[in-house]
Amino acid sequence: MEPFDVVVIGAGPGGYVCAIRAAQLGLKTALVEKDATLGGTCLNVGCIPSKALLESSERYHEAREGLAVHGVEPSDVRLNLTAMMARKAAIVKDLTDGIGVLMKKNKVAVLKGEGVLKGPGRVEIKTGGDSQDVQAKAVVLAMGSVPVELPFLRFDGERVVTSTEALSFESVPGHLCVVGAGAVGLELGSVWRRLGAQVTVVEMLPRVAPFADGQMSTLLERSLKAQGLVIKTATTLKTAEVLPDGVALTLENGKGEKEILGCDRVLVAVGRKPASSAAGLKEAGVILDEKGRVAVSDRFETNLPGVYAIGDLIRGPMLAHKASEEGIALAEILAGKPGHVNYGAIPNVVYTHPELACVGKTEEELKAEGVPYKAGKFFFKGNGRAKSLAMEDGAVKVLAHAQTDTLLGVHIVGPRASDLIPEAVLALEFKASAEDLARTSHAHPTLSEALMEACLAVDRRAIHG
Repeated sequence: MEPFDVVVIGAGPGGYVCAIRAAQLGLKTALVEKDATLGGTCLNVGCIPSKALLESSERYHEAREGLAVHGVEPSDVRLNLTAMMARKAAIVKDLTDGIGVLMKKNKVAVLKGEGVLKGPGRVEIKTGGDSQDVQAKAVVLAMGSVPVELPFLRFDGERVVTSTEALSFESVPGHLCVVGAGAVGLELGSVWRRLGAQVTVVEMLPRVAPFADGQMSTLLERSLKAQGLVIKTATTLKTAEVLPDGVALTLENGKGEKEILGCDRVLVAVGRKPASSAAGLKEAGVILDEKGRVAVSDRFETNLPGVYAIGDLIRGPMLAHKASEEGIALAEILAGKPGHVNYGAIPNVVYTHPELACVGKTEEELKAEGVPYKAGKFFFKGNGRAKSLAMEDGAVKVLAHAQTDTLLGVHIVGPRASDLIPEAVLALEFKASAEDLARTSHAHPTLSEALMEACLAVDRRAIHG
């Protein structure tokens, strides 16, 4: 087989995007994927199916409890979980099939099988008992990540589950315990709470969404508790026993007090780790850091010549869009063009209701770094569009440099925060000031006015707050 310019191992949002961009730039490109469908964890068992269930469960919850305030009084609202799961599966299939179409459109060769790095420029592809070798000027490692397993609570796919199984329960659990209050835990906990489960979230750190600004984390936690989630922060899971009819968890809070919590299922969502044990990286001599991540340069180079890595395999937040940005940047570097990722302008979102979205520095980080800053805040209860939607929970918080007014961070808890944060990302990318956004005309009435008002509040001149 004639050598490729680029061979990408892994067809997730980092790998397939890298392959497309490389092909667009005229590089002969192959994409290697061991699973039956393209798209990786994100499209198959992560971002996309979880958002489908979040939307469906929110519609169900609203029909049961949220429409009366609008003067709509539905009766006999019933859950058809089978239909809900079928809708989710159809969305996933449509998008994963679409990636296959994109591969053909961009003339990317898709090689099905397990890709194994055999050294610089050489990849072995194993399919069943067969294998083939392919050669490439550049090999891109993009295998993503896998869930972290607790040593005393092994995954069994039934009582103790990962997010993959929690996306496909055949019935609503009576009591679901979620270990970990990050995005995955809070989102899937929200899904099953809306559908009728009792949900208890256990988090060893003092607050939910630990990566977020502290004030915004508190706002989100308060709202989730109001929806019926039981949230136990500063609480450690000490031991667990899987029983025939459930799981018994021993918890210990910050005061040293212990309790036994019984539940039907446990979703372990304490994080993910790089899939660096795959693809023969150790055998090929790829250097990993102390956290099992592939060590790379600023140009995504590993210690092996012509071998690169992106996405969850390397440093930085494990986010699909971060991986895609790295895939594009690397493809452009391989084509001899400049390529870089501004890690200071990568947004993070928790798709609960209300949503949490943020970009840039938190107030805690600015204090720790000694950066002088000003803060402006605006609550959605003062926003006309939020009131019309009956979605008044939350606020927008803007952090700007005290001397230059340059935006340093934007944090949102509220309705459709994921759709509001891109304006802030753009502002940070172009080093805009709070004054720049404050003087930008925003249509009325819109949720985006809350961001404008928060920017005005930086200088204590918000109009409606």
